[in-house]
Amino acid sequence: MNRTRLQAGFVGAGNMGQALIAGIANAGIDTTQIGIAEPDAARAQDLQGRFPGVALRTPSELAEQARTLVLAVKPQVLPELAPSLAAAVSNARPLVISVAAGISTRQLAAWLGAKTRIIRAMPNTPALVGAGIAGLFANDYATAADRDTADRLLGAVGTTVWLGNEEQMHAVTATSGSGPAYVFLLIEAMTAAAEKLGLDTATARQLSLATVAGAAQLATDSTETATQLRARVTSPGGTTERAIAVLQEGGFAELLSVAMSAAAARSRELGR
Repeated sequence: MNRTRLQAGFVGAGNMGQALIAGIANAGIDTTQIGIAEPDAARAQDLQGRFPGVALRTPSELAEQARTLVLAVKPQVLPELAPSLAAAVSNARPLVISVAAGISTRQLAAWLGAKTRIIRAMPNTPALVGAGIAGLFANDYATAADRDTADRLLGAVGTTVWLGNEEQMHAVTATSGSGPAYVFLLIEAMTAAAEKLGLDTATARQLSLATVAGAAQLATDSTETATQLRARVTSPGGTTERAIAVLQEGGFAELLSVAMSAAAARSRELGR
């Protein structure tokens, strides 16, 4: 088989893998140029139904045939999976993009081959709706063209941020990688509190969702900082000031900092 027949091969087609496949398909890449290695037969069949022409391959076949090999599996899987791909990667020399939390480019190179071109990515779940953001880090063997490839791939489902220090990937994981869950928790808590105040579930949810989405859009579009925007809403002696005081007295900022530090620590643990 012609090993350059596929533009991209995805080892793992869970939520993130599917989001990336959908993104590059929507960006105009022919789905017959995409291959997947997915042990869940039902999931693989569903993907082929949504994206006609997607090829089913083994991980080793993808490593041989794809120009870009995307490792979209859980980090716990890589210590066994990656070494099994070493021969194929060494032979075909694809660009390897890993979205596994905590696994460094150095570790991947030890498993796949010392001179493997590797880009490490930490996307997040809003990629499922084209609104993701991904932190990216390239090892010394990755070229400018490889960076462009990663930008196109991850940029198809959101925006990208390049890092000059791989250690910062733990902070990215704690901030944007895990961050959507913090926001969902806020929505969950706001909805429950609104219900306690007398609103029905549907109304409480609608108000909470629209408030979070609108505030995020306002902050994105504004030239002011979040601190300045918050001050504009917080009138002296008003309702917002009372609520913010309760959150601050309860250690809201400190608790979030501790939580994010725990996420970063777990990212480091996964790497070990």
